[in-house]
This record gives sequence, C-alpha cells and structure tokens, in this order.
Amino acid sequence: MKAFVTGATGFVGSYLTDRLIEKGYEVYCLKRKTSSTRWLDGKKLTYVEGDLFSNEVLTDVIKDMDYIFHVAGVVKAKTKEGFEKGNNLAAKNLVELTAKVNPRLKKFIYISSLAVCGPTPTDIPLTEEYIPKPITTYGLTKRLAEKEVLKFKNTFPVVIIRPPAIFGPRDTEILVYFKTFSKGLNSIIGLNDKYLSLIYVEDLVDGIMLAAEKETISGDIFFISSDREYNWDEIGKVTSAVLNKKALKLRVPHSVVYAVGGIAQFFSVFSRNAATLNIEKCKDITSDRWVCSNAKACRELGFRENHTLEESFKITTDWYKKMKWL
Repeated sequence: MKAFVTGATGFVGSYLTDRLIEKGYEVYCLKRKTSSTRWLDGKKLTYVEGDLFSNEVLTDVIKDMDYIFHVAGVVKAKTKEGFEKGNNLAAKNLVELTAKVNPRLKKFIYISSLAVCGPTPTDIPLTEEYIPKPITTYGLTKRLAEKEVLKFKNTFPVVIIRPPAIFGPRDTEILVYFKTFSKGLNSIIGLNDKYLSLIYVEDLVDGIMLAAEKETISGDIFFISSDREYNWDEIGKVTSAVLNKKALKLRVPHSVVYAVGGIAQFFSVFSRNAATLNIEKCKDITSDRWVCSNAKACRELGFRENHTLEESFKITTDWYKKMKWL
C-alpha cells in the first residue's frame, strides 16, 4: 500500500509517518526545501519536493497513491490570507487534484481540529453532530477546508479527524508549559476553572490509522480524544508528580491575558514571524471549556486511549530531558 503524507516533517505528521512505515506502507512525504527533516532522516520513505500548490509534483505522486493523509496546516499566520491559503485553499487544491487524477483512491484522511467547533457551550462534551461555531480565523479556515474535502465524499471515501489539544515528544507548544512549571511557576489563565480534552500523539495516531483502515461511511467525522476532560488544577498535579517539583500557582486574569496578547500582536507587525499570542488566541485560551466526546470513535472504530495522562506526561517530560529541552 502506498501512502502520501502532507505535514510529515511536523509534530503529528512525523509520528504518523513512523507508524505507516512500521505497518509496511510505502510512504511518500511532501517536503518544502526549507523544512527540517530531523524526525524523518534515515527512515524508509520517499521525499516529494514541493508544497501544496506544486500541482505538477502533486499530480505525479497522487495518481499512484492508495491513501492520502492531509496533516499539513497553518496554526499561526500574520494575516487572514495566510490562514486561508495554508488551510482552506491548500486542502481545496489537494482534494481537487486527487479527484482529477486518482478517483480510485482508497481513502482521503483530513486532520482537522476541535477548533472548528469553537468552545463547548455547556457541560456536555461536544459530539460530531454539533454544528461548528469557530471563534478564530484558524478554526474558520479549518472548517472551510473540511467542507472542501466533504465535497468529494461521493468521488472517493473521505474521513475527517478532529483532535483536541495534542501533546507528546517533539512538540514545542506544550514544552513552554513544562519549562515554566519546572522553574517553579504554574500559570493558570482566569480566576475560574477551565476544562479541556487532550490527546497524546501516539493515541491520536492510533485513531487516525483506525479511521484509515476500518470501513467507514464516506464523510464521517471523528473526535479522537481523551476519555475524559481535565481542568488545569488536575494537570498541574500530574505535572508536579512527573517532574517531582512543586510550583507556585498563579492565576492570570483575562484582562492581563488580553493586554499581553494585544502588545504581542502589535509588535508582530514589525517582525517576520506571526505572534504566538494574539487577540484571537486570547479568545481561544480564555474560553471555559474545550471538551469533546470520543464515544463515536470508540464505538465505530474501536478506538481506545492507551496512555493515562500520568504515563504520557512522564514519557513526554523524560524525552524533553533526554533532548536537553527541559
């Protein structure tokens, strides 16, 4: 079986590539000239030089594939056009090319995000039937990308995966949290409890492979998520245990978060890089609940969360220490 992976040089994409290779797939990975290949070097795969608008290159590789895993996306950009191009238009181009040159594809798997739904409005975890209400440009453009993919559900089988916050070795986002905690500070946003679903990267890849290899209804959507939700106090206790370190808990009012986000967004105008924290991200992280249910994935795919939060945090922090990142 041949599989084409976009975003293979990134966090989730590199783990998915590893799993495909382990399972005996012939793997082709899209790679830009500027991309680091440190997680893929020396592995049995074929690089495809180009980007998601290199139509000649894409056409040549797509025509022979059995599976396409579209993992690549833009999580931060300086402009709305940057999100639009990297998420919506990129997915549109890839799925349209696939329909043109390989309508016999076994399955097209799109990795979306819980962000397409927006925050959870009640105490009940979101299910796949919930009507999305994205609150950020990232969430909106990922939702538009989903719609582009779903247009072709009658051409070949498609499935959409919506993970919540993802963590694990190789990730640089949650690393900031662990670094701060290891220095003795546990910053919690807001004065009230906030709840979120999480997913360890290895468990996410389990879910992606099940969605690819199991028979599903074309157009199906799955939340691949933790079995339960967590609040930041619980997360802090687990972190303290795995790091064997106590940290001062500091609650940061929403007003301070927005002030910092506004300043960061202003100064990003003068930088080549987009700000990690901006006003839209503030809306995201000050929301009370980002919680979804994995019941459908468990029921229809046989998905199981194989790592507890304690186990996965321990694996992650041990890896960070080994790499001298922590």
